Amino acid sequence: MLRRLYDWTMGLAGHRHAMWALFGVSFIESSVFPIPPDVLMIPMVLARREKAFQIALVCTIGSVLGALLGYWIGATLMDSVGQWVLTAYGKEHAFEQLSARFNEYGLWAVLFAGVTPFPFKVITIFSGATGLSLPVFILTSIFARGLRFFIVAGLLWKYGVPIRDFIENRLGLVFTIFTVCLIGGFLSLRYL
Repeated sequence: MLRRLYDWTMGLAGHRHAMWALFGVSFIESSVFPIPPDVLMIPMVLARREKAFQIALVCTIGSVLGALLGYWIGATLMDSVGQWVLTAYGKEHAFEQLSARFNEYGLWAVLFAGVTPFPFKVITIFSGATGLSLPVFILTSIFARGLRFFIVAGLLWKYGVPIRDFIENRLGLVFTIFTVCLIGGFLSLRYL
């Protein structure tokens, strides 16, 4: 099933309404869809490099608006569906403890998930469920998703097809290492 979703997403890149498709994929990926928008964004930028930054902007806007949907899902469904699941597993009190810790470091979780291959939807829903500050959530989402999509678009714009393999195979790892170092640096400044 995942392969069919991937192939369907790739097919959208050449469609005349590809920008709307990119917006839609970016939107739903931030809350429920398993395929990242990069799958659609990369071939679109390679096909029209002069529109690289417009494509990155559409991807960022769709992703941040989708993140707000994820936040809403977490905020509104946690009391019903989420609480039922926690109770079924005997973990109803664990969520309260985790929520307090998450909100202390939530900005870093949103930043990490926004720029790395970690599923962003998990953090958007959890941010809503724990009541992470909405302005912090929105600003961090804009920064993280913009950073990710504009770096990818910029690399594709400058280097074209030769950089595609690096982006598809290694950029996630580079982003992950960079983000871990960034967060680790701030935490070490705080606690040392």
